Amino acid sequence: MEVVIVPDAKAAGELIAEAMAQLLRRKPDALLGVATGSTPLPIYEALAAQVDAGAVDASKARIAQLDEYVGLPTGHPESYRATVLRQVVDPLGLSEAAFMGPDGSAADVQAACEAYDSALVEAGGVDLQLLGIGTDGHIGFNEPCSSLASRTRIKTLTEQTIADNARFFDGDLSQVPRHVITQGIGTILEARHLVLLATGEGKADAVAATVEGPVASVVPASALQLHPHATVVVDEAAASKLKLADYFRHTYANKPEWQGL
Repeated sequence: MEVVIVPDAKAAGELIAEAMAQLLRRKPDALLGVATGSTPLPIYEALAAQVDAGAVDASKARIAQLDEYVGLPTGHPESYRATVLRQVVDPLGLSEAAFMGPDGSAADVQAACEAYDSALVEAGGVDLQLLGIGTDGHIGFNEPCSSLASRTRIKTLTEQTIADNARFFDGDLSQVPRHVITQGIGTILEARHLVLLATGEGKADAVAATVEGPVASVVPASALQLHPHATVVVDEAAASKLKLADYFRHTYANKPEWQGL
């Protein structure tokens, strides 16, 4: 896989945003898979800045959601749908019609999972999927020992994840949903290009296990090794445990043919 080491989160955001912009120039109606959380925010900010400056036309872009809480009412401000609309769809000047995601408030959640998996296929597949990574190597909400062939499905949040997410619910653990819908690893691997962003020393062990360790369900992100076009973008802190860091710097830094990832 391609491993690109950048100085900081801002540089990572600009690099990945340019990759997305180049994709939109080639394919204006590209389906962009997005993730939530604080890590990808520099990407969305940089891409919105390009749109505002007229450097890229995103008017035909489509946005696909990676995961969603189960049980939050429609329109809840902390639902991932509301978050993606607020952080990605609105800043890019898109309408809600450009957005697709699983229905976490459905009466039949399993049917909603299957419907979303099918909808991604019917939409022509995800062109570029953004991913974050947990300190334990999870991607989406595919926790360690998730099947590497898994499809979009219901998952139970770990106690650590519930505690981590409580800050979005005024610190009230009781308000954090216990279940989510997540694209499975098998679903994620069907995207044409996977771009994983990790920043900070706290992600260094997970990044090393993902890139240089064996493919194993105990590190779900290691499944990216099986993908024909996977790019891992990390800052110096997240790259600090990579044995081949110098090789990656030499191979992928300022490479002329390496345009837009």
